[in-house]
Amino acid sequence: MEGEQTGKSKTFRAILLALIVVLALKLFVVDLMITQGRSMLPALQPGSVLIVSKAAYGLRIPLLGRYLCRWSAPRSGDLVIFYTPLGERAVKRCSYVNGDGSFFALGDNDLESFDSRSYGLVPAKLLLGKVIAVK
Repeated sequence: MEGEQTGKSKTFRAILLALIVVLALKLFVVDLMITQGRSMLPALQPGSVLIVSKAAYGLRIPLLGRYLCRWSAPRSGDLVIFYTPLGERAVKRCSYVNGDGSFFALGDNDLESFDSRSYGLVPAKLLLGKVIAVK
């Protein structure tokens, strides 16, 4: 009976540890996102699955919009995920980076893209990550 309890306890701890590791990875390292809309046609089709590196530019503190540590900035051509001034998540191509870390974000589909041509430079604190793969 006691051995059975010890086995259940070890299983519970292993499951709890696995959940903590997965949550930490999702919050700080990598995430999956699904595209909506047509602003990135032809590069991204609606419904494309994006693998996003949240740690590509630094270690960001979730919900605070600040970096604990930054080691890079977006480069021209990077596909980046960020919050628009309306608070919506967006995926756009980085066109250029300003000296203060803000960047100009452009959709590939000029006619259907709400991007930096409408709202200006995007502050680095709104950056969520870099697209590293598209499925």
